[in-house]
Amino acid sequence: MQLSHRITHLNGGGSDGWDVFNRARKMADAGEPIIELTIGEHDIRTDRKILTAMHQAATGGHTGYAIMPGTNLLRDTVANRVAERTGVPTTRDNVLITPGGQSALFASHHAVCDEGDTALFIDPYYATYPGTIRGVGANPVAVQAHADDAFQPRAADIAAVAEGAKSLLINSPNNPTGVVYTRETLEGIAQVCIDHDLWLISDEVYDTQVWEGEHISPRALPGMVERTLVVGSMSKSHAMTGSRCGWVIGPEAAIEHMINLATHTTYGVPGYIQDAAVYALTEDGGLEEEIAAPFRRRRLLAKQILEGQNAVGLIPAQGAMYLMLDIRATGLTGEQFANALLDTHKIAVMPGESFGKAAAGHIRVAMTVEDQTFAKALETLCGFAAGMV
Repeated sequence: MQLSHRITHLNGGGSDGWDVFNRARKMADAGEPIIELTIGEHDIRTDRKILTAMHQAATGGHTGYAIMPGTNLLRDTVANRVAERTGVPTTRDNVLITPGGQSALFASHHAVCDEGDTALFIDPYYATYPGTIRGVGANPVAVQAHADDAFQPRAADIAAVAEGAKSLLINSPNNPTGVVYTRETLEGIAQVCIDHDLWLISDEVYDTQVWEGEHISPRALPGMVERTLVVGSMSKSHAMTGSRCGWVIGPEAAIEHMINLATHTTYGVPGYIQDAAVYALTEDGGLEEEIAAPFRRRRLLAKQILEGQNAVGLIPAQGAMYLMLDIRATGLTGEQFANALLDTHKIAVMPGESFGKAAAGHIRVAMTVEDQTFAKALETLCGFAAGMV
């Protein structure tokens, strides 16, 4: 019996980019003391107040099937949040609640791509992007950003491959680079979408983690509200990664059809988790800033450690919980460097090649361990790199 071509080719016949991570986990499982700077998992857990709200909702009986678009209360809460932060009128009819941001990305591409359509995305990219596009039967085409441009995408490069494409996926603040797209960059992207009749899928799950500049949702730019789907999530903003609660914001007609997709796939998000999300989004005790604070602090630590050495370069770390480090001076690829660092110092980082061709010769460091451990690991990494220069 044969499995489908679609499921067996999600990775395009190559690696899924997680080889170093998986090796580090096996070493840790075998008892080796690994410092993991790999995935975007907070070193603090979901706030107890959110868990209490979740517990109260569950014990109060909100454990049955939830309505497919999401509860009216959560949809209203998300709509109000988006309207206040972007200035774009938004109602519950523009909101679909999904089991996390990944589900939202999958649903968004299903909404705008047919079998065989071309779907564009920016390289470097989050590791699941190409597989998500293949998973809906579309053809993923990467548009390379460049380290020399601080990984700000060029509108001309997108336009060069946009003819006949159906969609473009962007992510700002960006994973893996930590770059926040400028207004000029986003206006250029918007113009390409308008000129070539592209849907824009904007992954904005790191919108509460901006260290420099400002987060601009392209949905707020002229001519974009009817051609933009925005992906959001509770995972990064409120350390609710395991709760799996996200959303898509889009035109009413698109959301209406995506609700039908949810009926045939996820069948909604548990009501008690949605109630906890409402609590988290409306709590006035500064939870979002509390979650963001360690990464803001560690970014400053990293800048101090990286100053005055020439073995490791820092791509402008403007947002998100990651640093993108240029290690090309060592003469190693990102994969070679990451494997050697893991073997010699038990420090696990992600190779830039896990995130596309544009990030070759770089590594991604997640700022997700406590400050002292993070600083020591980064100092060790720099010393390791200096020994090769």
